[in-house]
This record gives sequence, C-alpha cells and structure tokens, in this order.
Amino acid sequence: MENFLIQLLNGFVSGMLLFILAAGLSLIFGLMDVIALTHGAFYLLGGYIGLTMVRALDSFWLALLVAPLVVGLLGLVIENFFIRRLYGRARHLDQVLLTFGMALITIDLTRAQWGAYVESVSGPPQLAGQFRIFSVDFPIYRLALLAFGLLLALALWLIINRTRLGAIVRAGVSDAQMVSGLGINIQSVFAGVFAFGCALAGLAGVVGAPILSLYPGLDSEILILALVVVVVGGLGTLEGAFFGSLLIGLADTFGKAFIPEFARFLIFAVMAAVLLIRPGGLFGLKGADS
Repeated sequence: MENFLIQLLNGFVSGMLLFILAAGLSLIFGLMDVIALTHGAFYLLGGYIGLTMVRALDSFWLALLVAPLVVGLLGLVIENFFIRRLYGRARHLDQVLLTFGMALITIDLTRAQWGAYVESVSGPPQLAGQFRIFSVDFPIYRLALLAFGLLLALALWLIINRTRLGAIVRAGVSDAQMVSGLGINIQSVFAGVFAFGCALAGLAGVVGAPILSLYPGLDSEILILALVVVVVGGLGTLEGAFFGSLLIGLADTFGKAFIPEFARFLIFAVMAAVLLIRPGGLFGLKGADS
C-alpha cells in the first residue's frame, strides 16, 4: 500500500511536469498548426541554463526566472526568422524538418557547452527534506512541484478563459483568418504564443532537473511524452494538456514501477485506447470525433 501511494504521488508529480511542458506545445499546435519538435531541446536547454545559474550564483529561484526568459527569447527569434516563412503551407513536412534541425543544432550546442555527462541539479534548500503523508515520507520539493503545476494550470486557465488575450487565442485556435479579419495582428499573437510555449519548456527544464537530472537524450525522451500528451488531450486545449499529462504521467510512473519492461508500451496503449474512443483526443477541438 505504501509503495502504491508513493507511485501515485510520483505519477501526479510527473504529470504536472509534463503539463508545464505540454501546455505551450498544445497551444502552438492548435493555434499555429506548427509541429514544434524543438520543445524537447528547449526543455534540456532550460535545464542547463538553470544548472549554470545555480552553480554560478547559488540561486535556484534566479534560475527559475532567467532560464524561461532566455529560452522564450530564443523561441521568438526562431519564430520570427524561420517558422513564420512556413505559415500557410499545406504540408507539415517542412515544419518537421525545420524544427527537427533546430532541435539537433540546439542539442549539439548544449553538448559542446555542458558536455555529455549526467548532471545533477540541487533544488532550493528551502524545499529540502521530507514530508510525511499518512505513513509515507515524500520529498517536499516534489510536493512543491505538484502545487506549482496546479497553480500554473489555474493561472493559465484564468488567462485563456477570462481575459481578452485568452479570447483572442481561443478564437485563433478556431479560425485564425477570422481573427485577422477583425483587425487583430495574428502574427504577433502567433509569435507571442510560440515564445510563451518555448518559455514554458525552459521552465519545465529547470523545475524538472532536480528530479530527472540532465543528460543528452533526455530531450527526445521528454519530447515523446509531451507529443503523446498533446495527442491524447487534443490539439489547442489547456484542459486536454492538463488531463492528458496526468493520465500519461500516471501510466508512465506505474509502468516503470510495476512492469518496467512494458512501461513504454503502456503509454502508447493508453494513447491508442483514448484515440479509439475519441479520435480527436479527450478535449480535441480540431479533428473532432467523427
């Protein structure tokens, strides 16, 4: 029973980390119709920038602020000079090749700068130690990450559903041409959403580093999970990203704990089961169920 509770909590923590990463990716997919395979690389880059800040200034909180800003600015540059040229093209292959190439470049640069070793990142000392839940001692940092993910989800939900900016984004997901026809600069909205999604990837890299560490190859592992979340939850929906992240986080955690040889299979089995019932995903707006 204790092991089950530990894995349940770990599954929720993993789900919240995936949500931080996948929320921006889902909005980029839904609003811009862009397959951004750079997300895993930006996650790793954010983690390494956070590692540098922690080592140089001994401040995890400063790393939590700087890394998302740097990664978000990088995303803004890429959108402005590269992604923008691909809007309106019928094929997604161009986007896949471009963003995959950008991801490879980013990974090679991080490898050149930080090496190919496994790097451990210390969490903030204020969140060190254990907290007893029933008869289980659970790391305080992981509980803080769980709470942070929930607060971020609430904040994003309020922005998307209760503000004018959120209304523009939601309308853009449904019909970008209509929004542009109303006099709204949809290109600026695209750029802002892409940069924000990249910043969330960098943020996820910082908060996830004390749990998963940092190493080459983590980018592809985390990207696969994020893509599965987006497919399961549905394109362009915050609710889909949230519940899809929880579902995949729990499946991944319990799979690794109890059937490690079939852990990856379990993730894709969950995805297949969801798509059989709802081809558009749990909360899909595009590609609705037929």
